[in-house]
Amino acid sequence: MQFCWNVRLISQKNIGIQSLLCLVLMAILLFSKLSVASTVDEVAQLRQIAQLAEYVGVDYASAVDNGQVINDDEYQEMLEFSQLIVDKTSSDNYVMHSLNEKASALQTAISTKQKVDTVRQFASELRISLLAMMPELPLPKRLLSKDATFSLFENNCASCHGLSGQGNGILASGLEPAPTDFTDKKRAENRSLLGLFDAISNGLDDTAMPAFTQLKEQQKWSLAFYVGSLAFQSSSEFIKPSQSISLQNWINYSPLKLSTETEGLTKNEIEGLRADPKLLFTNQSGPLAITKTQLAAASIAYKNEEYEKAKTLAVSAYLDGFELIENSLDARDKNLRKSIEGNLIKLRQVLSNAQQVNQLESLMEITVRQLNDAEKLLTETTLSNEALFTASLVILLREGLEALLVVLALITVLIRTKRHDALKYVHFGWLSALLAGFATWAVAQSMINISGASREVMEGIAAMLAALMLFYVGIWMHSKTNAEHWQAYIQKHINTQLEAGTLWGLAVLSFIAVYREVFETVLFYQSLLTQASTTQYSFVIGGFLFGIAVLSIIAWGMFKYSVKLPIARFFSTTTYLLLALSFILMGKAVSALQEAAVIGISPLPITVKVDWIGVGSTWEGIMAQLTILVLFVVYMYRSRKKQIMI
Repeated sequence: MQFCWNVRLISQKNIGIQSLLCLVLMAILLFSKLSVASTVDEVAQLRQIAQLAEYVGVDYASAVDNGQVINDDEYQEMLEFSQLIVDKTSSDNYVMHSLNEKASALQTAISTKQKVDTVRQFASELRISLLAMMPELPLPKRLLSKDATFSLFENNCASCHGLSGQGNGILASGLEPAPTDFTDKKRAENRSLLGLFDAISNGLDDTAMPAFTQLKEQQKWSLAFYVGSLAFQSSSEFIKPSQSISLQNWINYSPLKLSTETEGLTKNEIEGLRADPKLLFTNQSGPLAITKTQLAAASIAYKNEEYEKAKTLAVSAYLDGFELIENSLDARDKNLRKSIEGNLIKLRQVLSNAQQVNQLESLMEITVRQLNDAEKLLTETTLSNEALFTASLVILLREGLEALLVVLALITVLIRTKRHDALKYVHFGWLSALLAGFATWAVAQSMINISGASREVMEGIAAMLAALMLFYVGIWMHSKTNAEHWQAYIQKHINTQLEAGTLWGLAVLSFIAVYREVFETVLFYQSLLTQASTTQYSFVIGGFLFGIAVLSIIAWGMFKYSVKLPIARFFSTTTYLLLALSFILMGKAVSALQEAAVIGISPLPITVKVDWIGVGSTWEGIMAQLTILVLFVVYMYRSRKKQIMI
């Protein structure tokens, strides 16, 4: 794969650097492909084991009572499923191997006919460990209407489970084990919506329950919520919850677990939400509400000694919530924004340490109070027209300037090297990135839920790839700053056609530079619009259009004056521009991966943060950017030394 620049464009003295960067890029890409493939397989395995563990925990009560088998068929099924769980966790894979001890404990409890509560405890512990290892599941944005959902149930489920869901359909009498009675409240209290969704999606081995692969994701979720509500329809009068709960937690855990471990929600409120979940889909959209909900869940996970899960939830609190309103809050109170951002970063570190309970409680209290202040600012005051215009302008300039400079540099280099025929590849790259960015956002709005962490990882990897590629191109261009070198290069290569791989490499670099900005830009504008009244939309649009005008002027100026520069001066100037962009992107890449908790955070003893050049107050970011500078200085030294020797 020719991701690196064409070897024909390289002078002999650059081969070492080119080879090194090619190897780095290829290693990153190969690791990325292997990692994704492995993750897909592992997640599928983990989901299946979690489904089996929950099923065993729920149905064991139908098989054993007080140490005695009361239903031999059910008990044999428990033995088979527990053995299957052990088999699936006996892999040499370290992820699975770490679960085998809990799986074996569950199997032993079943084989020795221990109490129902004991088996459920083992099943629950195993399932919690599995959930902590899995990435958050893409969640539905909305459910089908009640009529549409009932029609789905009637056509796909009623023949076995009955029209009322009592497990008494016309085919039920011939089935063993019998179809589930969804109106059995005791059973439903121990069943999560995720377990129901997985049963609908994948079926259940050794039972009559098939996999409904023909249904769309929204249909499956609607069915899961519907059958999960049937046991609670006769619950006491619905009480509006006093506190929100994340949809992810609501789906992952059973009502019984939620009622015992969720602070601020009563049993009646949980049953009411299970019976009528519409509030779950109306209270999830506010970024600050998401932040507070995820922090509350992180606190609970910490108290349960689930430290990795607590840290993941804290990352989500920032990326899926607070980050989306930073621009709006900046326009009202920049110091408050900085303070909240700093506290959310500190919370991650505290949540990773079992010995900092007191510090966690104090920091959590301060952060929630600040979030409430921010919410009051954002809801009780409306951004002025000027603030909306400025915020809109800053978003576009901040997100678009880097991409513009990269694309423009590629275009001007091709024009100066008389390779007009290759311009179409660069244009194809950035135009495709615009389309792909908007398409990704549209899919995320209607079909899947791209988490903030996934977004930051994507942006971080893209920025790092772009930084390395720009660094290499800058080194190549520096080798042509000498006019004699350039003339020799022209004489040798003016009639040489670039290989197809190189041309597509230009398209890839152009694509990466633009795509990494588009998706996040759309999210920021979406959040900004929620802070404006409909009569103020024109100011947001005005700021956007003015931003386009500013970027156009910058592009025109750079293009006009760069083509007039002497060729040596042009290459020298463009070299430093590309290296500056490489420096900036490397800092932003590390920052994005730190925000997604992929890279650790080691604060500097002093606070030095300059966003526009990617400099942050962490050793990791500083060292990555210094590496770019040191490599360039070393190259310059070696280059001048060779010139002196010649």
